[in-house]
Amino acid sequence: MILSSFTTRTPALQLAASLLLGTLVAAGVTSAPTVNPRGEWSTPAESFRTRVVATGFSSPWEVAWGPDGFLWITERVGKRVVRVNPADGSRSVAVTIDEVYQRVGQDGLLGMAFDPGPRGGRSDVYVMYTYDADAGPGERRRAKVRRYTFNPATQRLEHPRDVVANLPHGDDHGGGRLAIGRDGALYLSRGDHGANFLANRCLANRAQQLPTAADVRTRTWEAYQGKILRVNPDGSIPADNPVIAGVRSHVFSYGHRNPQGLAVTADGRILATEHGQDTDDEINLIEAGRNYGWPLIAGFQDNQYYAYTNWSASSPAPCASLAYGRDVPASVPTITESAVQLPNLVAPLRTFFTVPSAYDRRRLGNATAAVTGADIYDETAIPGWRSSLLVTSLMSGVVFRMPLSSDPEMVGPPQTYFRSTNRYRDLAVAPDGRRIYVITDNEGRTLADDRTVTASLQNPGALLEFTYAGPRALPAR
Repeated sequence: MILSSFTTRTPALQLAASLLLGTLVAAGVTSAPTVNPRGEWSTPAESFRTRVVATGFSSPWEVAWGPDGFLWITERVGKRVVRVNPADGSRSVAVTIDEVYQRVGQDGLLGMAFDPGPRGGRSDVYVMYTYDADAGPGERRRAKVRRYTFNPATQRLEHPRDVVANLPHGDDHGGGRLAIGRDGALYLSRGDHGANFLANRCLANRAQQLPTAADVRTRTWEAYQGKILRVNPDGSIPADNPVIAGVRSHVFSYGHRNPQGLAVTADGRILATEHGQDTDDEINLIEAGRNYGWPLIAGFQDNQYYAYTNWSASSPAPCASLAYGRDVPASVPTITESAVQLPNLVAPLRTFFTVPSAYDRRRLGNATAAVTGADIYDETAIPGWRSSLLVTSLMSGVVFRMPLSSDPEMVGPPQTYFRSTNRYRDLAVAPDGRRIYVITDNEGRTLADDRTVTASLQNPGALLEFTYAGPRALPAR
């Protein structure tokens, strides 16, 4: 038996899943070697042909269809935007950004978004990246969004203009996705810098902190951690942004850990994927002014496995004297989810994976799919796929497809596709709807076919193509 691959927002189903998982633990099932704490791999009804389009990318982060009919890829470490011909894999560089600062696993050249309204044959492209704001030998990592214009004659990105700069960016949990909404606004995901976690355990987590009126006046953006921002194309604060705690800023939503995927539905709703800590990766419907709970709540407010341990507030033993681990010293304040009352709180649509308090991470590993890039499939080429959310996974080595609906749950049960021993970072849907393109990480860990964790990747730093080939043939009886 396998752990449930997700938990739903609906309270009754959430409770049923929790009770089932509790039964599995009580029965000792979770110690069986067949248990996959990152979910099931299903056998879908569709078949696909697989092709490696191109390899040798330098830590690709984003893939999207460009205005020229090519696939555009940002290279986080390579500091380049690369155009790839999907027919033969040939490539050219649209721009190399020398200002990009890259030193750790979640900085460098990150998200990208295309202005949907090209003017005079030219298209505007937004990119997000980190830079060093310290003019001296030190390091002061910040992030900015820059706007370029694509010149089809030169096939280059030209005329750079900074949209918003001096955004805080740590050495972990950077978020870094961009999306342009149906409203014309630019949405930016910002992580919590890994605060209160591992090497950053002594940094106070600011995902619940909101900017003050003085911060907005002085353009001090330090509270923009663990947030999703909504920005006008010129970088200003939209007049219809939510007023939160009496202040209107770029902040659209807050209480996020590490949102690494943004997708815009046909009717304009914003969906985000978010990394959990050991458990509870989330699929969220992003709504104006809402609070998504982190770091006080992970996934649902269910008092299950997660409790907030505030290492940065350790007393009398100072945080720096403590070794971070699952065994929490008595000096570290611990707050259970049931003890928390947060304003504007909203539950996730889905989690990957909610587990009971008795879950043994030491033996079974982190119960996380590490969901990253997201896209909406709204074509008709693949039967039954229209109006689906597609999400890439680093740790499960699959793409999840979840049907969308107008009911309160919105996101239906996931199916898994394109299983391989890869870390899938992002994806793009071809205009014909028959092809799905996925980019892979150069390094890191994922699941092997025997469900053990491996760092030996099948296609590191590659662009993969999956072409719909019709219904899967049923086995002969």
